[in-house]
Amino acid sequence: MNTIWSDYIQGIGTLYFSRSLRFSDEYKNSYMNIFNIDDKSRILEIGCGPGALSESLSRWYPDSEIIGIDQDSSFIKYARLQSPHINFLEADATKLPFEDNFFDVVISNTVQEHIEPSKFFKEQYRVLKEGGICIVLSMRKGIEIMSDCILSNSDYEKEIWDRVEDFNKKIIQDNNVGKYAKSEKELPIIMEKYGFKHVSTDYLTINLTPDNSKNSKDLACSIINSWRQTDLDAINSLRNIKPIIVDEEEILKMLKIINKKYDKRIELYDKGIKQWDTKVSLIMILRGKK
Repeated sequence: MNTIWSDYIQGIGTLYFSRSLRFSDEYKNSYMNIFNIDDKSRILEIGCGPGALSESLSRWYPDSEIIGIDQDSSFIKYARLQSPHINFLEADATKLPFEDNFFDVVISNTVQEHIEPSKFFKEQYRVLKEGGICIVLSMRKGIEIMSDCILSNSDYEKEIWDRVEDFNKKIIQDNNVGKYAKSEKELPIIMEKYGFKHVSTDYLTINLTPDNSKNSKDLACSIINSWRQTDLDAINSLRNIKPIIVDEEEILKMLKIINKKYDKRIELYDKGIKQWDTKVSLIMILRGKK
């Protein structure tokens, strides 16, 4: 059982709720126009995490067969519970358990930067049918501005995070997190290097701003609570550190502090006191053909 990613790097809630917003049906037409793939396809999502993108693909392409793979056991368990109609498998992206020429489409979201390029692209090329489509979604530098009520850190919080800084750095290094990130220029060159043709690039902006008048109250609160979940997951992950660096009493106190911050942010929203905090994601989407 492999749960390193969900235990230490990005929790289930962090990935599921952020990706559910990023791949909501509000952006369906934009994604589908860029993907330019046929329904009735056999589609593999590589590094599916807890399954949010696979869920969207199953809605957008209802006549297609969707398969999601991830190396993290906890992600796969959660994805299967959320979407039992989708085939989720625990598998290694560098050793895909499928025969040659098996899929019409392979797609990945924020996976490329963690895997050595030859292993990443060669396996996808192998399992694609002739004429099959490889789609790579890669996060680019966006905008992140948080409300003062969330940003404010007490000396207590700073001390906790300083205490675990070395451990977190080691986890990042040992698991190649972001080690193979490439520039906007390098990515299409690499994709062509490993055999893909007719490579194209597109960019899609996802604007998550609670105070945006275009957003419903439910969406605004979902955005704020997705940020809350990310911070809560980071604190809950401290329980997994062995030997213990942060004890249970300290973790509970940190959770209380975080919830108080986000409760205040919701209160400000309800009172119409705008903060204009935002997370704007810029997604680079590469598309190539075998």
